[in-house]
Amino acid sequence: MDVRRAAERYPGGDAAAGIESWHAFSFGPHYDPDNLRFGAVIACNEERLAPGAGFDEHPHSHTEIVTWVVEGELTHRDSAGHETRVRPGDVQRLSSAAGVRHVERNDTTEPLTFVQMWLAPLEPGGTPSYEIVRGIADSTPYAVPEAAAMLHVRRLAAGERTAIPDGPFLYVHVVRGEVTLDGEELAPGDAARLTDAKDLEAVATTDAELLMWEMAAG
Repeated sequence: MDVRRAAERYPGGDAAAGIESWHAFSFGPHYDPDNLRFGAVIACNEERLAPGAGFDEHPHSHTEIVTWVVEGELTHRDSAGHETRVRPGDVQRLSSAAGVRHVERNDTTEPLTFVQMWLAPLEPGGTPSYEIVRGIADSTPYAVPEAAAMLHVRRLAAGERTAIPDGPFLYVHVVRGEVTLDGEELAPGDAARLTDAKDLEAVATTDAELLMWEMAAG
């Protein structure tokens, strides 16, 4: 298990434009050849947008982009004609495939925080697609077959335990609260990268929310 702390994330964004970004993997000017990916995950970014702030239209390709809103409401628009408001509890996925452009904004009067995770597909190219699952339940894993990956959401009360899925590659990100995983205490923004995980549990020391990627791809 390789634990990466929130304080180790690479800073980004544009403070003057109301954008604050924190990157768990090599990103933009913060190039680190030893931190390019883990399993299928190539980015895990925490984005904070002030009211009215956002990312203007920009392109993506050959990437599965999964978004989880922590607080606030995210407006998504893309070149395939989708326009959606994404709220806490929703899972949004944009499969950029051979190429797509999108806009992400905070069109509300309240702050917005979201976690965006990028996964490398097994095969490049294809036709872009979009999906949103409203109010996903803890008992319903979200599959991204294009990347041989499965997202598990866990919302835990203090003292509650949850099993960590067995698998070749597991990426566990703490959205909120504090948990103990295999003897390591994890706080908001911390992540654990596990290889060949088996028979592990996470225990919430406070009310907590976890995002866990179960992956077959290396």
